[in-house]
Amino acid sequence: MSRLLFFSIALALVSFAGCQKDGQLSENPPMEGFNLKDSDPKALEIADQVMAALGGRKNWDNTRYIAWNFFGRRRHVWDKWSGNLRMESKNGVVLMNLHTGQGRAWENGQEVAHPDSLAERLKFAKSAWINDGYWLLMPYKLKDTGVTLKYLGETTMENYGPCDILQLTFTGVGDTPQNKYWVYVNRESKLVVYWSYFSDAGDSEPRISTPWGNWQRHGNIMLSGERGPNRQISDIEVFSELPASLFTDPGP
Repeated sequence: MSRLLFFSIALALVSFAGCQKDGQLSENPPMEGFNLKDSDPKALEIADQVMAALGGRKNWDNTRYIAWNFFGRRRHVWDKWSGNLRMESKNGVVLMNLHTGQGRAWENGQEVAHPDSLAERLKFAKSAWINDGYWLLMPYKLKDTGVTLKYLGETTMENYGPCDILQLTFTGVGDTPQNKYWVYVNRESKLVVYWSYFSDAGDSEPRISTPWGNWQRHGNIMLSGERGPNRQISDIEVFSELPASLFTDPGP
């Protein structure tokens, strides 16, 4: 093989690899504010593989309405495009927009009229949505705003097989940016199968560890509701259309 031909082939391979990498970034670009500079390339590669296994970034972006019941405590119906939220609990309903923070609330069938009481309920509803939504949607948020993503290595778990471990830490986002998560990604399926939650990034032992089981297709995306025997996210649904009144009328 001539030296010229060798270098031509080598250049073509480098260009192809670069196109593949650029293609992955363009298919699943990080959200604005994601800490790309301090994140590991290996972790980014795995995050993109997870997104592909979940149905792909395009299908995630095109998913509009997601509903779920968080451990039997609260039911959420979320319009991902507009930020509208309906949250139902045992004694009340909150209808609000997560972007503006504006909304209305009802308890025991009566509208909450006092401004301070209403503000308190709207604040709680948003915090509940942040928490409950993360328990359902975390795998879609590996490259989210404020996240730093690290690769911690490989492990083999008794019930989940060979896994890659990702670490998520946060800066300036959510109600508890000091948290840390270890996320275990099955090396074959590329789905999240387990996670560990640390109250503080400096903690050496997790506060909670649970499986991510019972992955099912909803619409064009994959969602998991099993978080162990005593923690079930139920009534998971994805809709392309819902009546607008669902976010304006507290009635059933």
